[in-house]
Amino acid sequence: MPTDQDTLRELFVTGLRNAHAVEKQALSIMTPQVARLEHYPEVAERLRLHIDETNGQIERLDELLASFETSGSALKDAALSMSGGMAAITHTFAGDEIVKNSFANFAFEHFEIAAYKSLLTLAEDGGFGQAMTPLRQTLDEEQSMARWIDEALPSVTRRYAELYAAGGSSQAKV
Repeated sequence: MPTDQDTLRELFVTGLRNAHAVEKQALSIMTPQVARLEHYPEVAERLRLHIDETNGQIERLDELLASFETSGSALKDAALSMSGGMAAITHTFAGDEIVKNSFANFAFEHFEIAAYKSLLTLAEDGGFGQAMTPLRQTLDEEQSMARWIDEALPSVTRRYAELYAAGGSSQAKV
């Protein structure tokens, strides 16, 4: 385990910058999804809530980065936002878009959970106590969203199957 304070600080700040870019990517994935959800109002409602949470997470990360006299990486933010937007677009061509989006969102939430657990470890080891509360709040929000997706997947899948049976894949998509 690295014990050098400068090393821990560098790793922590890099992790914060990466998390900032990942949250920007999350927005670029969720925003187009919510705009396309016609047949799944409960999913749209929960995505809107998580978009609001994600904006708050970005604000908390901005504050933490500022406390280390730095900011998010414009290059990382732009690159991940673009890749998130491309991922969202590719699912629009799938007949089972809602199901694929659910799978991808579930995986993405778990990626974020792992990232925040890692950041909390670095914060603890580095003595960055000011970061613990905002990072725990974000971790709680990500875990809540992952649980919601997990619990909603059966009903989303059933709704998709019902719509598909009623009118084919174009009716069932979103």
